[in-house]
Amino acid sequence: MTSWLGTYGSVPLCLLLCCLVVSLCAEASGAGDSVCWSPGVTSCTECLRRGPQCAWCFKEDFLDGTGQSQRCDLPVKLLRRGCEAEFMEQSEIKVEVNATISSTQVSPQDISVTLRPGSEASIVVAVKQLERYPVDLYYLVDVSASMQENLDHLKTVGVALSLRMTEHSSDLWLGFGSFVDKPVSPYINVHPSKIHNPCSDFEIRCRPAHGFHHVLSMMGNVSEFTRVIKRQRISGNMDTPEGGLDAMLQAAVCQRAVGWRPEAKRLLLLMTDQPSHLALDSRLAGIVTPHDGLCHLENNVYTGSTQMDHPSLGQLSDKLLENHIYSIFAVEKQQYQWYQELVRLLPGSFLGKLGLFQAPNLIELVVDAYKRLLSEVEVSVSVEDKAVSRYWVSVSPLCPDGSTAKGQSCSGVQPNQTVYFNITIGLRSCPEDGEDEDVTVLVRPVGYNESTVVRIHSKCRCSCGPTKQCNDDNQSPCSGIQDSPNQEQWQGHGLIMDSNRDSNWNCRADGTDVDCSGRGVCECGRCVCDQSRLGPIYGKYCEMDDFSCPYDGGLTCGGRGVCVSGECVCDDGWTGDSCGCTVSTASCKSANGLLCSGRGRCVCGMCVCDDPQYSGDFCERCPACQSSCQSYWECVDCHLSHGFAQKEAGHCNSTCAPLVGYMDDVSGQAEEMWIQCMYISNDSCRYRFQTSSRSGQTQLHISKRPECGSSSSRLVGTFLSVCALTVLCGLVVVAVSRLLLQKRDRSPGGTAEDGGYHCTEKDLSYIPTTNEKTVTTGGIVHLTAPWRCTSRFPRCPLATPGSTRQRSKVKKEVE
Repeated sequence: MTSWLGTYGSVPLCLLLCCLVVSLCAEASGAGDSVCWSPGVTSCTECLRRGPQCAWCFKEDFLDGTGQSQRCDLPVKLLRRGCEAEFMEQSEIKVEVNATISSTQVSPQDISVTLRPGSEASIVVAVKQLERYPVDLYYLVDVSASMQENLDHLKTVGVALSLRMTEHSSDLWLGFGSFVDKPVSPYINVHPSKIHNPCSDFEIRCRPAHGFHHVLSMMGNVSEFTRVIKRQRISGNMDTPEGGLDAMLQAAVCQRAVGWRPEAKRLLLLMTDQPSHLALDSRLAGIVTPHDGLCHLENNVYTGSTQMDHPSLGQLSDKLLENHIYSIFAVEKQQYQWYQELVRLLPGSFLGKLGLFQAPNLIELVVDAYKRLLSEVEVSVSVEDKAVSRYWVSVSPLCPDGSTAKGQSCSGVQPNQTVYFNITIGLRSCPEDGEDEDVTVLVRPVGYNESTVVRIHSKCRCSCGPTKQCNDDNQSPCSGIQDSPNQEQWQGHGLIMDSNRDSNWNCRADGTDVDCSGRGVCECGRCVCDQSRLGPIYGKYCEMDDFSCPYDGGLTCGGRGVCVSGECVCDDGWTGDSCGCTVSTASCKSANGLLCSGRGRCVCGMCVCDDPQYSGDFCERCPACQSSCQSYWECVDCHLSHGFAQKEAGHCNSTCAPLVGYMDDVSGQAEEMWIQCMYISNDSCRYRFQTSSRSGQTQLHISKRPECGSSSSRLVGTFLSVCALTVLCGLVVVAVSRLLLQKRDRSPGGTAEDGGYHCTEKDLSYIPTTNEKTVTTGGIVHLTAPWRCTSRFPRCPLATPGSTRQRSKVKKEVE
């Protein structure tokens, strides 16, 4: 193995280092329980299967008197208990890159990875887009009777396509093959007269039906290609679907016969006007043998057509990817929807919808597919079938523009640009027999003739250092009593038992009279600690445990650390007695990049403001510090005088806040931290603006839309005001005049001095007064009263006081 960094120095270092990044999925779960320790774990193999974060201590005298399960734990805990690193068997994950294999498009091409169950490794595969590729285009044409007209149009495609492709590639090779369907009943008419000439009823000479016939191998001679096309004849069959997928697989796997070039982009163009048969359709003909995915050509004719079923879509997809072939489907409009569903299941496929397969349409279809092949870079990752259930894979592409695309592809890639794929491979479990296993994972860029081989070695057994002794066999705790040097002093079994009883003082800590701290039993002078559901108990006197730590959120050490000997050992980025305080200050950075806007300290991921006047998540709020709107009028006037032009805004720096922006309307931008203000210019127009001291800097947003009344509206307002005032004055004059006239009429001498005019008979209006008199003459009653004119008759002069006239119209007969 050699250094890949030295070979591919031009690739960004940050991405290449990702090849050596190995991530371990290790997070403690449960209330104080270790993810590794369990009473049932008594061997090294069982311990490592609990996760890549677990380790087994195979030191012989490690934690004397404790159970075998205490040997399995997190490495940091084992170190605390006195197990050195050289006595630990733990997950060994390696990533090695073989850079001795040269490549032009895909690198690296060979990677070796060692994994333990539950672990994962990340690698980076770089795919480079070259500028001009050689192109191999193979025409696979349906020659059933309905394709007669379309076959005629193909005769002019070769030369025109060759000329058009010179814009993208200077090396175009063409090949040709034909297909109809499986030559068995019920797909064809098996009458002897129909087998050799399916068109005999129409007095036309047709070629026999065939599953696939390879006609012309890849060549750069366009004239020969056109000559071969002109010699092609149609055939015929019975049912509507054709055997296109069966022929596609043969064209893909028969590399030598077709003549695919290793260095070329490979395009397989399928032309048909009907749907295709799928797997299991051959049962209608009694063919039940699944396709083996191999080439079966003899004299360029597919011999397995009558022996094997149609390939499945998954099998066809694998063969296209394995042979780096990009498929193009040219179908008529009626079948477009059927093939649209099919293309979704075939990676690297392109679908074109054509009315008739005329030369311009086919040329555009091929050119568009070629452009898409180059501009869209996609990878496919496959694991060996025997281990596919034990591994998982994720792909994250990094496109040339710096974006992380969704899925497994990048679009819009230009020549000489490189796409990086971060591929993570994880091992779920080992084989059932527990043996080590070697698995191959292939990373294939779709349409490329280069790929990356990842060789994975799953390590499932323990080696336990040079001694090869894992010390995971159960032994009797008193097995060494027979070798005790004091045995000669004791006689008989009873003395030995007494000596064992007297040796209990070895199980008591200094100053105590309790064996094993009350959390274990003393056997043969050694403490065998109890098993607790909360966690392991250990130590010479069972005085230590890993669960007597502070709790946070219902979890020991807040779930962000491990409890070791009664103290929390926090994970990276956390601190505090219960690991509840984050070390990171990212959550305290305000928009200007300062911690707490430069006015406080970051404590446990939260800002503590130094000045009590300030508040907020970033100490950005200070209601008492906000300036009044009037203090910004001069700034707004300055920007108004320069026409709100950004290039002229620098002239106002001396009188303005450092951050001034223009907006069409600030009323819709109202937020809690913004103060809304108003400025009235010399022409009586109002300009709205808002100010804020967010993030420690004063900001100003000025509206460019003034609120002014128009001249026409002002003239209309003035006119209406004058009219209203005139009407009001007239009403006042009329009212005053009427009041004066009424007052004059009511005065005692108001009618005494009127002129000597007399009312006419027509204008008289009788109004009785207090001076009315009654005169009786000859039995007739005459009413006499003073008469006068009223205001109802303005042309009638008032009668003089004392003048009376008899009213002839009023009479009363006296009885």
